[in-house]
Amino acid sequence: MAHYEKQLSGDVDDLVAHLDRAIPAGSVTGKLEDGSDQRLGDARMVVRVFERYSALGGNRVSLTICILAVGQQLALSATTSGGSQAMFFKLNTFGEESFLRRAVEAIEGYPG
Repeated sequence: MAHYEKQLSGDVDDLVAHLDRAIPAGSVTGKLEDGSDQRLGDARMVVRVFERYSALGGNRVSLTICILAVGQQLALSATTSGGSQAMFFKLNTFGEESFLRRAVEAIEGYPG
């Protein structure tokens, strides 16, 4: 599992639209699988789950992005999972790390 967190500011809808375009565009097999959008008072939580095939690892890898938005303040957490072929321990995390790098590029590229 690979993980990345960042606090930034901007419009959550703009950020989500940017990520929905940029992350799948980084891979021929990348796809937005599902998402959720919840509100509680002034807070909003947006979740996106992406998936892609990792040719190097020969398996599928998922990326979950959670964004907590309160006004223009955004807290983002990105976590990858999958990609291991071992039964009891992690082996071959290349696909996860590569997918996370692509997500970080998209996040850092957000003009906010």
